[in-house]
Amino acid sequence: MTGTAAPPANDPYDPYDPHNPHDPQDPCPRAIELYERALREGGIGRRDVSSLPCLMESGLLVPARQGPARLTPVPPALVLHRLLRAAGDRVLEQRRHSARLAEAFAPLTRIGGRSVAEADRSPAIRVVSGTGRINEAITGAMAGAVSELLCVQPNLHYSDSRGAAAQAVAMDRDQALLDRGGRIRTLYQHTQRQMPLVLARYEQLSGDAEARSLDEVTDRLIVVDRDVAFVPAGADGTVALEVRHPALVEFLAATFDRLWWQATPLYPQTVHRPSLNGVTPRQRAIAGLLVEGHTDAVIADRLGMNIRTARVHIAKLAATLGSESRAQLGYLIGRSGILDREA
Repeated sequence: MTGTAAPPANDPYDPYDPHNPHDPQDPCPRAIELYERALREGGIGRRDVSSLPCLMESGLLVPARQGPARLTPVPPALVLHRLLRAAGDRVLEQRRHSARLAEAFAPLTRIGGRSVAEADRSPAIRVVSGTGRINEAITGAMAGAVSELLCVQPNLHYSDSRGAAAQAVAMDRDQALLDRGGRIRTLYQHTQRQMPLVLARYEQLSGDAEARSLDEVTDRLIVVDRDVAFVPAGADGTVALEVRHPALVEFLAATFDRLWWQATPLYPQTVHRPSLNGVTPRQRAIAGLLVEGHTDAVIADRLGMNIRTARVHIAKLAATLGSESRAQLGYLIGRSGILDREA
């Protein structure tokens, strides 16, 4: 029997198949295809995307000024920034949820006698208190590692004796992993690119070690062989969660991978981020947060700088764009197109 084969069920490109619901923060292939078309053509008709509600829900398209029948694409840089921030927020909420679960079930594990004690030997989530015990747990996990170490380091503190001692321990266990043929990938914030101690650390390591940087990263994260992860459970860094649940560890590793491919190489080959029309990469990052309506304090915290430095960059950005007020600055940022281009 001959004829055209019917498309498989739930084929994302089958025009006769209804749009499958999905997370708005993860646009489907059909949505990305039409979004690319809208970018190339400067807009798209509302009827053309009526079967894809995720285009509006994901914030890829917004109503055009020409009228309700037309939609215009949101600049990719703004979309990407929002989606990455949403991913980071989900990671943070998952960590908080994990901490609440650990706190709720900790007293219960003492009930039931020997059977519960045996099950508690390898818990999916374990609370580790104290910097010494945290370092011991990380060292223990890395002792058996043979594949890779993924790290997010939002802040580095080498100045005090405790920070220097922790770095010495980390250097030994990192080199041991590299000697076993493993690899290390670390994400920093752009504000740490100028710190001599960052590059000096990698120059002392021998093996497959790489570093990249982003304007914003998650809180500290360590993933060992995609089997165990460590995340902070408190603001002061003295309490951590040791996560061994496969689904949670894979989620954290996948989040790291997404951030890694958006990051700028720092080591072994440093890529310098160019200025565009007199606006530096850091000022573009600040511009993205300004148009979202954040205060100077929030901008400084998100980008890992003090508030005085953030205000200096805001003033320079305003001078470059010719702005005389905060409200005008937001308008000029949108009009300039600096967020539409790759940093």
